[in-house]
Amino acid sequence: MTWTVAAERFDSPDATALRRDYYDEVASRYWQRPATEAEIAEGLADDGAELLAPPTGRFVVGRHEGKAASCAGLVLTEEAVPGSAELTRVYVRPAFRSTGGGGLLLAAIEEEARALGVRLLRLDTRLDLVEARGLYAKHGYAEVPAFHRRSPYAEVWFAKEL
Repeated sequence: MTWTVAAERFDSPDATALRRDYYDEVASRYWQRPATEAEIAEGLADDGAELLAPPTGRFVVGRHEGKAASCAGLVLTEEAVPGSAELTRVYVRPAFRSTGGGGLLLAAIEEEARALGVRLLRLDTRLDLVEARGLYAKHGYAEVPAFHRRSPYAEVWFAKEL
């Protein structure tokens, strides 16, 4: 079973479908019910995804046996901490979890970050996203004090020196 991960435009058809699935899952978990199509569309509208493209960021898509299965984004945050970036929209479709793709996804986005001169990756997540928290911890991300309060959904913060 082969995984590949490569940089891709955040608005390609596969990347758009992955971002939609990501939002569907995190919103549905948060509300403890399936998110409606209207809620998903509203969440994706003006979500800042355009920052996931040069010069402000990057986006990668993971494929398992050629099928789009995962994604991750990177947004440069130099103004907050020189040499830093924020990891965002990290998602592995449920059918592809526990196949090693999450680690490859993080390795690929970290490589993109290093190529941009990033030395510190930071992220926030929620307590209920236990799979994500486990993935970050397994791959060297440490829980840190809150570094922003931008999102009412941020409950746990992680960082990793590259």
